[in-house]
Amino acid sequence: MLPDNVETRPFAGGKMLAAKDGGVGLITFNQPEKRNAISMQMWTGLGDILDEFAEDSGVAVVILTGAGDKAFVSGADISQFEKNRNSADAQAEYDRANSIGRNKLTGFAKPVIARVRGFCMGGGLAIAMAADIRIASAGSLFGIPAARLSIAYAPDAVRRLIDLVGPAHARMILYTAKRIDAAEAERIGLINRMTTEQALDDTVLDIARSIAENAPLSVAASKLTIDEMLKDASQRDMAAIQAAIDTCFNSADYKEGRTAFMEKRAPRFVGR
Repeated sequence: MLPDNVETRPFAGGKMLAAKDGGVGLITFNQPEKRNAISMQMWTGLGDILDEFAEDSGVAVVILTGAGDKAFVSGADISQFEKNRNSADAQAEYDRANSIGRNKLTGFAKPVIARVRGFCMGGGLAIAMAADIRIASAGSLFGIPAARLSIAYAPDAVRRLIDLVGPAHARMILYTAKRIDAAEAERIGLINRMTTEQALDDTVLDIARSIAENAPLSVAASKLTIDEMLKDASQRDMAAIQAAIDTCFNSADYKEGRTAFMEKRAPRFVGR
């Protein structure tokens, strides 16, 4: 997806991969033999990569993708269920162990794009919904098979599902456990855009590069504000929103944006 000469670094024993180029960070779920089903080790690796990208001022936006052409993430690694998720107590421990990686994804301050090709199911859909933007190829399939496994989908993932598609569509997806195609996912708002297989990479990279070229402080303020406004009014951190607004207006980038506009040139933002 990124140029061939870009270094790719392994995490989680090679089941997670990280690369970066031109302001774009790329995270790949790399277990194609299991349709990129995510294991506990992979959750830890995801958190480690996000920590690095969060501290790297050269990374402005992150793309999540799955290795191969069969799946984004097909869900949790069911081979671990018997050992790690065989009871309510075991599930609680499983959630505790994986929550670090999940929380790092949901709390990540930079924009995240999910590039979806193939299966995006269960926990994989939860990962995609935690991204800010979802772009999928026409052959992708989405679903939450929890009702076929007699398990309950996580409350925070249910909330994101409702935020995206509304309660009526959320009920249909959860109650029936049926798969939906990319066209239907686009129609109900589960994904932002459907593309052809051939155009997927170019579409995702064009969006990512556009974000990376914009003022980082402004993009961060927008992400913070959207996330806070999705919360109940009593839980919104309005002080944090105002601080982000003030930071933008007091920044050197704001001056650069004004100057570049007057000089009819592209701005050169530095994030401060």
